[in-house]
Amino acid sequence: MEKEYAISMRGITKRFGQVVANDRIDLDVRWGEILALLGENGSGKTTLMNMLSGIYQPDDGEIYVNGEPVYIQDPKDAFEHGIGMIHQHYKLIEVFTAAQNIILGLDGEKMDLRQTNRKVREICQRYGFDIDPEMKVYDMSVSQKQTVEIIKVLYRGANILILDEPTAVLTPQESVRLFQILRNMKADGKAIIIITHKLHEVMDVSDCVAVLRKGEYVSTVRTADTNPQALTEMMVGHAVTLNIDRPRYPKPEKKLIVQNLSVVDGEGIRRLDDVSFTAYTGEILGIAGISGSGQKELLEAMTGLMATEPGSSVRIVEGAKETELIGMSPMKIRRSGVGMAFVPEDRLGMGLVGSMGMTGNMMLRSWRKGRGIFVKKKEPKELADKILSELEVVTPGTDYSVRKLSGGNVQKVLVGREIAIQPQVLLTAYAVRGLDINTSYTIYRLLTEQKMKGVAVVYVGEDLDVLIELCDRILVLCAGRVSGIVDGRSATKEEIGLLMTHAGREDER
Repeated sequence: MEKEYAISMRGITKRFGQVVANDRIDLDVRWGEILALLGENGSGKTTLMNMLSGIYQPDDGEIYVNGEPVYIQDPKDAFEHGIGMIHQHYKLIEVFTAAQNIILGLDGEKMDLRQTNRKVREICQRYGFDIDPEMKVYDMSVSQKQTVEIIKVLYRGANILILDEPTAVLTPQESVRLFQILRNMKADGKAIIIITHKLHEVMDVSDCVAVLRKGEYVSTVRTADTNPQALTEMMVGHAVTLNIDRPRYPKPEKKLIVQNLSVVDGEGIRRLDDVSFTAYTGEILGIAGISGSGQKELLEAMTGLMATEPGSSVRIVEGAKETELIGMSPMKIRRSGVGMAFVPEDRLGMGLVGSMGMTGNMMLRSWRKGRGIFVKKKEPKELADKILSELEVVTPGTDYSVRKLSGGNVQKVLVGREIAIQPQVLLTAYAVRGLDINTSYTIYRLLTEQKMKGVAVVYVGEDLDVLIELCDRILVLCAGRVSGIVDGRSATKEEIGLLMTHAGREDER
């Protein structure tokens, strides 16, 4: 095996019961190269990388590091071979400093923080990081926490880095800085693998792109020799239109009025501060902001899941009638007839019951509409069959536990169920987070169809390119306050990125 390859995987196969997650996969990554790993949900990307990082072990096949065969039994073995993985969900202790988190768990590592701080500063200077090793994690932004996770694997000697959706919670400006750091590491000879669904980032930062489809290896291409359309067709196996239609609704009217909405959490921290806006019929109102800026609290306050401060108001408009939702429980809001549907961030917690099948989850929605405990199964079964057919849900049957479905299929079930109640207001939290491009465009189409039926759609998202292309207006939250509302047809990523990090103008149509 040639030593120009940092990683070579040959014939890698991984099974989970009867499911073949990876089927005889071959993959090469060169030193001094950034490789993007693409594929739909369930294509086997994360499983493959989990074998490289020691979380799983392959059932068949071989892994080579720098041309030598290796057996990676656990993450510690991976580090000994110079492999480190940065996951989407950071594993840091909030009350510790950056340096303390970086050396935590190292065998025989003495708590010489002066020496650790010096080494961390050297790594920062070498690659362009900006972090104070003595800063507490609870004082850090999301991008700073990510920085600590990357430095942690570099501190442990990693020369091969795997990053899983590294820009999911970053602003455009933070993403640009991260990409420059990755280029600096590439120039230092390191091998880098990025798992991402954002094709514009793939084109921007990668040297090569490897594509998986349904657990099988499709091809590796040079980034300079391809384009987003070609990559999409490789992922899904057929042509896909990458345009998001944004038709105009003829006569928008006020539908959801939020005024002076403030929320203080159980620890006394003000999560929302005097938030006011109006959502209209026939529009998709996007909500942008750095993770933790109040998006979750905003949706939960509007649906009765979180208590609000005195003076807060959330009203649904129906002709000359306005219904105040503040003070209502979630069940009362659903039974009030105001027609609010909610697709929450937590798909299998607040959204669906994982142990139930599609039919059971449809029955659960029927019961919540106030029909009593005796619910006929025919109507929910018909709805489940309709969602399965129209949204192409991949499942053995409508009574099959939704917990066992892929993330994309779970999301289709949840969105389909909420749309089926024919809402006047549809609230969605990260409706396409972690979904492949084909499923994502299905969701965008569904939301646009609802908009053109006169529904007021509130879309909380993290991909600014999608927000700008999909939404009619975009409200930006910064530290729990509205820092601006911009027109989706004329806004730029740079403008929104600045509003995400600084208080800007507040305007309301």
